[in-house]
Amino acid sequence: MKIPKSHPRFASLMTRELIADAVKKGIASEHGLIAHGRGEAFDYLLGEKTTENAKKSIKVAAALMLLAKYPVISINGNAAALAPKELVALSKIVPAKLEVNIFHKSRHRELKIKEHLIKNGAKEVLMPQKNFQIKFLESNRKYANKDGIYKADVVFVPLEDGDRTEALIKNGKKVITIDLNPLSRTAKNATITIVDNIMRAMPLLISSIKRFKSLKTSEKELNFICSNYDNKKILKDSLNEMDTNLKSTL
Repeated sequence: MKIPKSHPRFASLMTRELIADAVKKGIASEHGLIAHGRGEAFDYLLGEKTTENAKKSIKVAAALMLLAKYPVISINGNAAALAPKELVALSKIVPAKLEVNIFHKSRHRELKIKEHLIKNGAKEVLMPQKNFQIKFLESNRKYANKDGIYKADVVFVPLEDGDRTEALIKNGKKVITIDLNPLSRTAKNATITIVDNIMRAMPLLISSIKRFKSLKTSEKELNFICSNYDNKKILKDSLNEMDTNLKSTL
């Protein structure tokens, strides 16, 4: 579908096209369309912009990824559809492992996601293994790679479902997520929640990590940045911002 750049909803419609195309290619599931629509609704309330709260979370997320001993980036269909190049770039700059993990069981789709990431520059993409399972989880997302999520101390899970975030935390891991819905289980259970659109947040996260590296930020400074972070406050402030935007619009 050709969308004129002059269209007032150009960015939003292009994003929908990416998801729809990913479904056709077998990368995203049909259920991913519903999940994306739900997130887009919250983005309207957010004003379709990266807020100061989101920027705070991004800065802390960058610090935590650099502090991690074994960071891993978990990728589902929607994440692969919307930000493949950025996720690959993030994996290289941290550095961190890339691992495919989806809710709706499909080895065919897992392989499609892996292939898509390799086409976008990934050198290695880990796949879930049946012999390695995350405790406290019953869905297909319990399967992990022994050299990836299973071993990780910090897991970046953009566009996540809440039960696995909760399970990863129970397994002693720290979780960073991108979620436009501050009321979701994912947002509430994660160590750090970036309340933003993944396509806006990813470039900022990469830039933040590059800046820390260029300044040769010490481990002590990175720890200090993380120690002052309050995820519950971020979620409350994000909800307040949505409420303010809604009232001002009406």
